[in-house]
Amino acid sequence: MKTDQQPLVTTARQLMAGKKGILAMDESTATCNKRFKAQGIPETEEYRRKYRELLVTTHGLEEYINGAILFDETIKQSTVAGDLFIDILVKKGIIPGIKVDAGTVSMAGFMGEKVTEGLDGLRERLAAYKKLGARFAKWRAVFSIGTNTPTVTCIKTNANVLAQYAALCQETGLVPFVEPEVLMDGGHSIEKCAEVTNQVLQAVFNALHRHRVNLEGIILKPNMVLPGIDHPIQNNNDEIARATIACLLNCVPASVPGIAFLSGGQPTLLATERLNAMHRLFNASLPWALTFSFSRALQQPALEIWKGNDANINAAQQSLLHRAACNHAACMGSYTPEMEKVIPNLIY
Repeated sequence: MKTDQQPLVTTARQLMAGKKGILAMDESTATCNKRFKAQGIPETEEYRRKYRELLVTTHGLEEYINGAILFDETIKQSTVAGDLFIDILVKKGIIPGIKVDAGTVSMAGFMGEKVTEGLDGLRERLAAYKKLGARFAKWRAVFSIGTNTPTVTCIKTNANVLAQYAALCQETGLVPFVEPEVLMDGGHSIEKCAEVTNQVLQAVFNALHRHRVNLEGIILKPNMVLPGIDHPIQNNNDEIARATIACLLNCVPASVPGIAFLSGGQPTLLATERLNAMHRLFNASLPWALTFSFSRALQQPALEIWKGNDANINAAQQSLLHRAACNHAACMGSYTPEMEKVIPNLIY
């Protein structure tokens, strides 16, 4: 049964409004624990809760952030005072969303390639998350560039799964974030990344069309077009901006309301600088809103300051707010390196 599409379109536009971004705080338990271990933070549910409380209670975050992607554990968690995180976000005017894929597994018969699981029971899970207050969802597919990868089979399989997920989201009344990530691991050139990203995005939008997904009610969450981290030539920010925008203009219909980049392991400052370059060079000619949906590139500095110590919460929140403000400026093409010298003061 087809749901009323207007609320989806409205939510998608709200998520992309005002040059604000999306906070990706949807790390799985394993990923969160891995980052905690590197900082000497206890790998427990209570410390994950404390960290997420730090994020959602940051004063002024709503000035730069429109939405927050939560994890199954997070959407049910509360502050030490008993306030649900999702209620705090809604009160701030930040739209809550939820990661719903079950992670990637090896693709049978295709060495080194992955397929994302989680379609089984998804309709019921989406309905439950919507009842909890989620208004959008996220599903990630990954593609590795190698000598013989990604294969056409891998691309089409993941594109089809992404489209099935998106259709189920819209049926439930949730805006789907469609996240096909071409990984930056490896020694490939920026030209190779552009070629593969074009193939992936074309396959994804073909699949979305076949599954009758309303493109006005989705958000695309792609990678930037980058050289592999091991490639000897690391292109400058303007070259990366031009390659990325050329790819998106070639593949993404104008009916899509917005594109929110993942950071994909890019260094914090480079992710901001590259987003800024895209807006500085192309802002007036883009048919869709272009913003950020970063995880590590927003949170890592705050995590390194916090280190699990309550005495560091205020400083960590200032760092998070600062990175959000810098990326908000990048969405206007007005970010400058001088902004890194000014950390905003939080007022309580």
